[in-house]
Amino acid sequence: MIHAFLFDLDGVLTDTSEFHYQAWKRLAEELGLTFTRQDNEALRGVSRRQSLALLLKGRPVSEVEAEQMMERKNRYYLELVRQMQPGDLLPGAAELLGELRSANLRTAIVSSSKNAPLVVERLGIAELVDWIVDGNAPARSKPAPDLFLLAAEKLHLPPNACVVVEDAAAGIEAAHAAGMRAIGLGPHERVGAADLVLPNLHGVHLNTLLQQLG
Repeated sequence: MIHAFLFDLDGVLTDTSEFHYQAWKRLAEELGLTFTRQDNEALRGVSRRQSLALLLKGRPVSEVEAEQMMERKNRYYLELVRQMQPGDLLPGAAELLGELRSANLRTAIVSSSKNAPLVVERLGIAELVDWIVDGNAPARSKPAPDLFLLAAEKLHLPPNACVVVEDAAAGIEAAHAAGMRAIGLGPHERVGAADLVLPNLHGVHLNTLLQQLG
């Protein structure tokens, strides 16, 4: 039985990936580094520290310098996030969250981002979400299963009662490592390991998902 849906945030319910790209690119330019949209794709679903390491491409920095750089990037990102509105939800996201609430199924946001609570607040969906597990949690980031397992624990559910909705390969890997089924949003070459692959949530309804998941 499925009792909960665990949603990644960026690229699933809203698209803050452009904000992340702009913030990382601004930092890279200040450091004299090249950072392309292709580079940005490699950052999808990984932690802020891992993202910085990928951006630096082997350039050595101390941990103090790394912390300062991550703080700068986050400051640039938050400038953009604070402009978000409920209209920035991706098509189908609000409708599916509403159906889950009406069906008395539990919901959680599970994101590597430390800014997930602010994004949820700006999108106006806090009342549709039972729990938020984010990058502030004392757990390993995806593709480790820790964040999803913590969400199941907070919802008082066994892992196999939870379905993950993700747009990143690392998230799909983390979901399966946690013993959960996964719905992958996006191209097959990125999320093809998921139990069900959809282009996005537009026009997606709960009953259809339950049937497709068996």
